[in-house]
This record gives sequence, C-alpha cells and structure tokens, in this order.
Amino acid sequence: MVVRPLLRAVIMGPPGSGKGTVSSRIVKLFALKHVSSGDLLRDNLQRMTEVGVIAKTYINQGQLIPDDIMTRLMLSELKNLHQYNWLLDGFPRTVPQAEALDKTCQIDTVINLDVPFETIKQRLTARWIHPASGRVYNLEFNPPKDAGIDDITREPLVQRDDDKPETVTKRLKAYEAQTKPVLDYYQKKGILESFSGTETNRIWPQVHAFLQTKLPEVSQQEATIQR
Repeated sequence: MVVRPLLRAVIMGPPGSGKGTVSSRIVKLFALKHVSSGDLLRDNLQRMTEVGVIAKTYINQGQLIPDDIMTRLMLSELKNLHQYNWLLDGFPRTVPQAEALDKTCQIDTVINLDVPFETIKQRLTARWIHPASGRVYNLEFNPPKDAGIDDITREPLVQRDDDKPETVTKRLKAYEAQTKPVLDYYQKKGILESFSGTETNRIWPQVHAFLQTKLPEVSQQEATIQR
C-alpha cells in the first residue's frame, strides 16, 4: 500500500472572490482540515486565551494584529493537526508570516482565486438589506420587486457600509497591497496555482481537477469521520 504524503495547502483570494464557497467544497470532497485564521481568532477572543487577550488590545485600538501574534496563533493550532491534510485560509497574509510558516512546515501548494476586481465590486455593491428583518437582496441574483423597497414591509432598503462602492474599493486595494508580495513569494517558490474566472462555478472545476492530481476524493462517510 502506497502512503501518500500529507497535503499542506493555502487558499488565497480577495474578499468577495468566492473563497468561502471553494474552501467548503474542497473540505467536503477531499476531507482536508480547514484552518481559518478568522475563525481561530474569534474562538480565542471568545475564550479569552492569552493570545486572544493580546489580540483584543490591538483590535480595540483599531490596529492590525502584529505578524508574530497571528503566527503564534496559527502555528499553535497546526501542531494539533500534524497527522491531517489541511487547508489554510486567511494566513499567511504577509511575507514575514509566510517565512515563519516555512520554518515550521513545507507548503505544497497555494491556490489563488484570481477574480477581476471589477467583478467583485459589482458582486459586493449589489447587496442591499432590510435592517429590521435582516432580509438580503442582491440586484443581480434576487432583486426586490421594486427598486430600493422591501418586498414585504414596503420599507426602504439600505446598503451596509461594507458594501458601499468606496469601502469595497478600499478593501480591495488594501488586499492587493498586502497580499501581492505573498503571491510573488510563493510564485518564486514554484507552488502558486492561480485559477481565473468571474464566477465561482466556473473556477471550481479547475480547482477540483487540480486537487484530484494531489489527493484522492473521499466518500461522505469518510469525510464525516475525518472531520
């Protein structure tokens, strides 16, 4: 019996690129452990761990959490997953984080979702909500019957600050500035795999075919056991 080496993978992509959808499909079909820096941070903040308390002081001041804190948080989690295939999401975000990760384990592949910023802007800014009920409308997929009006209450819809064009543009520019050096870093190592497209359902088959060369798919029962 041939024992395959464990897969150490990273997924990257700007906000609104469909990273969450693609990650969930990868985890479901290939039974990787999904390690999200955002989820892990929220868990540590809630449990008030030592790292969580330190991170909270930066968050309360509106500052970015330093590289060494995020690295410590993630590497501590990965120590518990040494026997599993895993997929990192949201880490590394900077070159120092990538370098620190390299000292602990060898990353095999970096999946980059290359979605045009214009597509993402259209996708995110098309979202409007009815504040009282939380109903969400999307001007492209499920628009309200009458523009700017909730279907049920006939009250006006609003756009969250995060979904306003100027905010989305700012977030995308910040992502590009922070992340491009990381993509360049992995490109030089020869492990960056970029998948381009404007729709998640068109990008996914490319990612799926690529991962089939790396890992066997598992049955639903196996996936449940491995989680």
